[in-house]
Amino acid sequence: MKILIADDSRVMRQIVTRTLRQAGFGDHELIEAGDGRQLYDKFMEEKPDVVISDWNMPGMTGVEVLRVLRSEGHNVPFGFVTSECTAEMQEAATAAGALFFISKPFTAEGFTEIFGPVLR
Repeated sequence: MKILIADDSRVMRQIVTRTLRQAGFGDHELIEAGDGRQLYDKFMEEKPDVVISDWNMPGMTGVEVLRVLRSEGHNVPFGFVTSECTAEMQEAATAAGALFFISKPFTAEGFTEIFGPVLR
């Protein structure tokens, strides 16, 4: 299974990768994107099974990418790992078709709970 991780911070992509491994999902193929445009391009190129995205990124925000993907008929499980977590953001994410919304800081146990049903 392919997991696409998008965040404009390389360090945060590494933290998400490490946390996925700690949660028992290290055997999946992990692909990275450094901004919203790369997220869209990598999605089209790699056809991932799950997308984990930051909200705020250059080029396109995560929710903008999600809206474009949904408008094009892509129904891949897509969600957010972000430091910002307002009720409005959660509502916008859900309305756009997001499956999950994880606030930083996060734990391996939290990833297991959220991603267990999606990745197993």
